[in-house]
Amino acid sequence: MTKLTDLYDIEGQSPWLDNVRRDWLRDGTMARLIADGVRGVTSNPTIFAKAIAATDEYDEQLATLRDETPDEAFVTIAGKDVADTAALLAGVHESSGGADGFVSFEVPPTLAFDTEGTIAAARQVASSFALPNLFVKVPATHAGLAAITALISEGTSVNVTLIFGLGRYDEVIDAYLAGLESAAAQGRDLSSISSVASFFVSRVDTEVDMRLEKLGAPEALRGRAAVAQAVLAYEKFTRRFAEGRFDVLQAKGARPQRPLWASTSTKNPAYPDLLYVDSLIGPMTVNTMPDGTIKDFLDHGQVARSIDRDVEGANATLASLKDVGVSLEEVATVLEQQGVDSFADSYHQLVSIIEGKRSAS
Repeated sequence: MTKLTDLYDIEGQSPWLDNVRRDWLRDGTMARLIADGVRGVTSNPTIFAKAIAATDEYDEQLATLRDETPDEAFVTIAGKDVADTAALLAGVHESSGGADGFVSFEVPPTLAFDTEGTIAAARQVASSFALPNLFVKVPATHAGLAAITALISEGTSVNVTLIFGLGRYDEVIDAYLAGLESAAAQGRDLSSISSVASFFVSRVDTEVDMRLEKLGAPEALRGRAAVAQAVLAYEKFTRRFAEGRFDVLQAKGARPQRPLWASTSTKNPAYPDLLYVDSLIGPMTVNTMPDGTIKDFLDHGQVARSIDRDVEGANATLASLKDVGVSLEEVATVLEQQGVDSFADSYHQLVSIIEGKRSAS
């Protein structure tokens, strides 16, 4: 038993790992992390770019893919890592009745504002990988919302990524419910469809703190926005998935779309290293952590329900931010664009790394 297993067994939160590396799949590191209590794995272009650049684990396979475009080569090599990770998580997926044990793979972030392109790419990923415990990651841009509904209606499980604000989160829930309603109308088995809504946390504090400093606002407000907003996102989750619209779907086997806390490593060294983990523990949630944060949690994390400990205080924090001139709606818009741009840059870097390694071999 570890603190990660306690997190799930006692508090109902699923700890996931935000990293995929082929050397970890080969040397047993990934298997040990799963044995320690990791119940899912996420990936993104940044993670794969670092893994491919930092090791020679991919060089041999890349040398055999000269006839593929760099984009096609990426899907091929990533597909192996995703499939191997999914196999390690198969036991978790089975024992949880299909609620956990997923590995996530992202559609190209260059399609973030292209609904039809996102749908086509997601269909290709789902078809190519053909894994029962695969989440296709789709960004929560305005264009992504329609793609989420379409994919859920087709029975594709979706990890909705890059959520930065409560208003967009409401729209994400609506997109998921609309997809389930369409799937039900087509006679699909709703129990086979899963989704998580990935609410990015630490980046909110980074942006808000910068604005507070420029405004000369009280220092006491710094480092509080991200947790407060996540607390209210959880309050919204519990309310929205207790309403009649979902009740009808749940009676047909539908699962709630769990909130997932992403970007949970602390960016400001002045803040506690587990600020975005210890403060956001609650049932029916996921916290996806990089390996360093998992190590810290295993060492000194606090396994105790905290997500709804002070909802009133969270509302007060957001009201105070508004009073001093910080618009969280504007913050969410800025962060969404920054997130899309960052992942797109990583994707272009990834393609360049693949091309460079193939040329050198």
